Amino acid sequence: MNESVQGLPLLVLLVGMAIAIAILIKSGLERIGVPALVGYLVMGFVLRLIDNQWDILSLEGQEIFQFLAQLGIIALLFRVGLESDLAGLMRQLSRASIILAGDVLLSGGLAFVVSYWWLQLGLISSLFVSTAMTATSVGVAVGVWQEEEATDSPNGQLLLDVAEMDDISGVILMALLFAIAPTLKDSVDASLVPILAQTAASFFFKSILFATFCYVFSRNFEAAVTGFVRRIEKPPDPMLTVASIGFIIAAIAGLLGFSVAIGAFFAGLVFSRDPEAVKLDTSFTTLYEFFVPFFFIGIGLQIEPHALTTALGLGSALLIVALLGKIIGAGVPAVFMTGWVGGILLGVSLVPRAEITLIIMQRGLLLGNWAISPEVFAAMVAVCAVTSIVTPLILHRMLEQWPQTQPEES
Repeated sequence: MNESVQGLPLLVLLVGMAIAIAILIKSGLERIGVPALVGYLVMGFVLRLIDNQWDILSLEGQEIFQFLAQLGIIALLFRVGLESDLAGLMRQLSRASIILAGDVLLSGGLAFVVSYWWLQLGLISSLFVSTAMTATSVGVAVGVWQEEEATDSPNGQLLLDVAEMDDISGVILMALLFAIAPTLKDSVDASLVPILAQTAASFFFKSILFATFCYVFSRNFEAAVTGFVRRIEKPPDPMLTVASIGFIIAAIAGLLGFSVAIGAFFAGLVFSRDPEAVKLDTSFTTLYEFFVPFFFIGIGLQIEPHALTTALGLGSALLIVALLGKIIGAGVPAVFMTGWVGGILLGVSLVPRAEITLIIMQRGLLLGNWAISPEVFAAMVAVCAVTSIVTPLILHRMLEQWPQTQPEES
């Protein structure tokens, strides 16, 4: 019997167990206020340790898990784009952009300085770490604000606006980094300025082309497509059709030289302007919950056990950067708008790093040691895990001490 056929039952068993364990992890960690993604990361790393010991994952099995992880990235960023409120952001742009500027500049700038001059990680690795540090995890902090019934407060609304802009700016910076990183690697001895300028120009041209395509589809075809599938299909089929269109748009982005993750984000934006499409998001939840854990499990699978010793030192330094970059970068500008209580709450709320940060670091790891080494990758995964665990615990106490007043109903 063919060896791959013999190994198929084991792979099906592993995938099935991963799904079942992921559900249990999510249920258990939510009860104690810890984001499920932390459990998924640990689960992937434990699977890596077991595989190192008993070789239960063949090359084919690793490819299957990584393929499921890639589908998880697409589902993750499609939902991020779908839940973005661009019209609302434009209304709050003047206030939120000031905080965002301090947030991104200090988070990214401090991370680059520490990585390049202190930790001696090299130019490309430092750029990856710097870009990854600019992002935040909307879900981690917003979940706490929702539990405390504070999201409708003025500070809660400001947090949502800044966090959404953080996501969008993170995706844009990620796309630019992915475009210039190979150029930096191949042009070490050449004059970088003209080469980078040419690469950036090509990137922005393709970005405008892709954004125009998304805008035209969103303005002229999205409502008709959504209405058509709602008329001819019964739930949850309409959302599955929308998701399939999202996958197609993500693939087009990949063919244009972007990553499919970036394409998935823009696909979500295409449908976000239509309230009817957003209502379909409840049907997308099951698909989301199925694939997204595999992304974080895949991250855990990619952690090299031997890299953990070095990663602890790097992770400690980068954790300090992660804390200071957001608390000072976002908190200080917010103080002038909301007072010191609002500034502290906002700064702490933006500390968690997770989804976009991990996508950036995973892409760097896949490119090779010239971009991200296993030690740096493991260090940043540790930063994501610690900030995602500790921040909710601190935020709960802060919001209990400083309850946020909801606007009175008229």
